[in-house]
Amino acid sequence: MSVKHRELVVEDKSYPFAHCKLGREKYAKVLTEIIKAYHTGFVLAINSRWGTGKTSFIKMWEQDLKNQSLQTIYFNAWENDFEDNPLVALMGELKTITQETNKEQFKKALKSAATLSKHIIPLAAQAIADRYINTQLLRDTIVSITEGTTDIFENEVNDYANKKASIKEFRKSLSEFISETNSAKPLIFFIDELDRCRPNYAVSILEQIKHFFSVPNIVFILSIDKVQLGNAVRGVYGSDKIDSDEYLRRFIDIEYSLPSPEKGTYYNYLYTYFEFDNFFKSTSRNDYRELKSDSNEFLQMAEILFDDTPITLRQQEKIFAHARLALRSFKINEYVVPIIFLLLTYIKLINEELYNQIRSKTLSLKELQKEFKLIVGSKLTQDQERSFMWVEAQLVLYYNNSLYNSYNRNNIYINDETGKKLILKSVISPTKDIDFIETFERIDSNKRTGHLDLGHFINKIDLTANVQL
Repeated sequence: MSVKHRELVVEDKSYPFAHCKLGREKYAKVLTEIIKAYHTGFVLAINSRWGTGKTSFIKMWEQDLKNQSLQTIYFNAWENDFEDNPLVALMGELKTITQETNKEQFKKALKSAATLSKHIIPLAAQAIADRYINTQLLRDTIVSITEGTTDIFENEVNDYANKKASIKEFRKSLSEFISETNSAKPLIFFIDELDRCRPNYAVSILEQIKHFFSVPNIVFILSIDKVQLGNAVRGVYGSDKIDSDEYLRRFIDIEYSLPSPEKGTYYNYLYTYFEFDNFFKSTSRNDYRELKSDSNEFLQMAEILFDDTPITLRQQEKIFAHARLALRSFKINEYVVPIIFLLLTYIKLINEELYNQIRSKTLSLKELQKEFKLIVGSKLTQDQERSFMWVEAQLVLYYNNSLYNSYNRNNIYINDETGKKLILKSVISPTKDIDFIETFERIDSNKRTGHLDLGHFINKIDLTANVQL
């Protein structure tokens, strides 16, 4: 059993999407047609939030392009932002595709790049100086050291003609190199994890792609979270007033937002990947009739938590991995109550502050209900009302058992001459008092689970209970 989802490896290179669990091959086909239609060169941004599977998609798509005889380069910007000058890194990646037929063209491009590199004002030094240094003397000193000159303005004037010539020569040499590389077919240059880089490095890559690499037959594919990259832009230039969307339009010709996977696709895959049925449907566990519904209840809770929510694929993966590890703390005949177990695991990894409040018992029952409503309320429908009320009742009852004891129900309902009277109204169905009371009674009627408190689950989720080997 794995406790961590492995990095994607395209095992079947002849069919790279063979193990794609999100049905994204169709998006790759659309994007490939765009490249073939506009192969003269452009910048395409694949926009999606962190943790939504952009890297996996790009690696599968890259192999698919290779299978169609297109030359590709994959560059993880985040892993390489130790290099201060992105031009060095980008040229280093281009060097990997040199052959006998194009090595002379690469040497010319490299020589031009070396000359050009001398004239590049390091963006970070200038931005930091302008933002943080107040005295003109100190600012001039820092920039002067960076430029290796004592007179910024004079050197800028003198270098202007050389810079223009260097850029022109670099682009010409680069274009010839790419033309010789793949029989005039476009070179596809993937730049992944751009939004995770140091802000100044990310912005510098964009600037250099725009100014130096805008040549025929090179297509840049940027994997980005546009919101995070926009924050990087504002951070570099030291102003929240900068229109980052407008700024990014200067560098991105086409933007494609990667669609979310169909409902249930990923968490059902994770359920199988982490082998939950090895526990829930084990032969020994199936001897207990009341435990046979655990696998269904676990997936039903996954549906409540993950369908139509902002939870990313990476977050789902971490929740499932942690839940599978914690499950090893349960004895084979022990009650898991998957609805509460998965809900608490979710809270621990998504809202640690709330989890700690539950663990330390600092919330009231009503406060816990409000927090539960925040988690599920946005997708509550009339059809789901009864199911959500059941989860609410179990959570409240087990928390009540933690605060008081398993026989004290006075904070939930009381018995008087007319029968049971609800003290704590449901936040899911505030007008259905009778249904809420009946739900508590049904949970309480099970003598084996009605007495449980949240500590039963928390000790295992916190991995403080003994692991069953």
